[in-house]
Amino acid sequence: MRSKVAVNYLTSSDPDCFIIFLLCFLNVGGQLFSTTLSTLRKHPDSRLAELFSGHPKPRIDAQGRLFIDRDGTHFGPVLEFLRSEKLPTENIREVHEEAVHYGIKALVKRLEETPQMFGELVGRQQFLSRVPHYKENIEVLIRIARAEAVAARHSTILICVLRTEEELGFYDNAINSLAANKESVVTFGPWKGAPSVKDLLDCVTMDIGSRGYQVTFEQHVAERSFLSKSYDFFYKLTFTWW
Repeated sequence: MRSKVAVNYLTSSDPDCFIIFLLCFLNVGGQLFSTTLSTLRKHPDSRLAELFSGHPKPRIDAQGRLFIDRDGTHFGPVLEFLRSEKLPTENIREVHEEAVHYGIKALVKRLEETPQMFGELVGRQQFLSRVPHYKENIEVLIRIARAEAVAARHSTILICVLRTEEELGFYDNAINSLAANKESVVTFGPWKGAPSVKDLLDCVTMDIGSRGYQVTFEQHVAERSFLSKSYDFFYKLTFTWW
C-alpha cells in the first residue's frame, strides 16, 4: 500500500516538506529497492529525478511498486551514491554507464576521476582518437573473421601497423612484398604520440575481446628472398572460435 501512496503523492499538491518522509518501493528490471522520494530527486536536473516528478505518471508493477524498465544489476551503487555520495569500488565502467543513462552528472564526474576511468578516458581513448579509422578497422576485423569462420576453428587476419609517416611511405612496397592475402590486410596508423606498436596491438586485442571474442596476435614472418626486402609492419591476429 505504501508504494501506491507514493504513486498518488507524485501527482498530488502536498507541500514539498513531506517528500523526505515518503518511502518508494522500486522494481528496476526485476530487482527490488526501497528508498525515499527525496533521494531519487536529489539531483533535480537528472533523468532519474524527472522519472519521479509526476509528469508523466511513473509506471507501476502488479504489486504497486514504481517500475523502471532497465537492467537493475548496477542500480544499487547509483542509489548508494544518491544516499551517501559513496563511490563503488568495483564494476566502475558499468556503474558509469548507468550514471550516464540516468543523467546524474555528479556521479558521472566522480567516476570519471577514478583511476580506472581516468586512465581509459584520458590515456587510452585519447590515444585511439589519434589513430585514423581505428573504430572502423575494429569492425572490419570482426566482419572478416566471422566470414572466414565457416567450418574452421580459427580465423587469421593480417594487419599492417604503420607507426610513423615515414613508415607510411613504405606502405605500397610492404604490401607488394606479401605473397598472398594482400586484399584483406587491415592497416592501422600512422599516429602522433608516445604509445608504441605493442600498445596499439594491446588496444585492438582489448577492444575485440570486450565484444566476447577470443583473440591473440603475433608477428607475421614473411618468406625471405634474396631479391626482395622484408618489412616488419605485419602481424597475424587470430580469432579462436572453439
